[in-house]
Amino acid sequence: MLVLAFDTATPAVTAALHDGERVLAESTTVDARRHGELLIPAVEIVLREAGVVLREVTAVVAGSGPGPYTGLRVGLMTAQALASTLGVPAYGICTLDAVAYASGLSEPFLAVTDARRKEVFWASYADARTRLGDPSVDRPQDLPTEPPLVGAGARLYAPDRLAENAPDYPFAGALAALAAERLAAGDELGPARPIYLRRPDAKVPGAPKKVTA
Repeated sequence: MLVLAFDTATPAVTAALHDGERVLAESTTVDARRHGELLIPAVEIVLREAGVVLREVTAVVAGSGPGPYTGLRVGLMTAQALASTLGVPAYGICTLDAVAYASGLSEPFLAVTDARRKEVFWASYADARTRLGDPSVDRPQDLPTEPPLVGAGARLYAPDRLAENAPDYPFAGALAALAAERLAAGDELGPARPIYLRRPDAKVPGAPKKVTA
């Protein structure tokens, strides 16, 4: 097993390589405006550091969101393109699951990322591996008030509720490790498709207005 994983659903452009037992290499750059420029170089870095060539990869995994439309599609389209070229499967794992997995928590909590527009993407977890229900998008003040929080959205809007050593982003090392764990257990992973919880900001222009009678 050689899993190449990456995520572009948050400001962190992150990639990692996992051999089924450990993370061989990981690269992360936090830059919300350069997902398209940074992802392939990050993939090249982890392959080089691990001493692996791309054709040896047996599965490609991308964070499937939720996340802003533009950044999210960079990772998913790259996953589909690489998998098609290599003839290997492309899987998608919820970005919030990677944040949750990295927390290592064994008690209930919420994973929260920044959705912009003064909103957050979030999901509830029984522990680091077990999500309870589908992800949602809400205002920070509408989150459930009891469990502790992990993720950059929590740090931004509710720092007093952050769990100890809470990860801010869905680092690809955690994403790759989670994918490898699920694959080894025989779990069925979903395809590399986006989790969209609202419409994209970009809109198709309408017909031009008439300027003459």
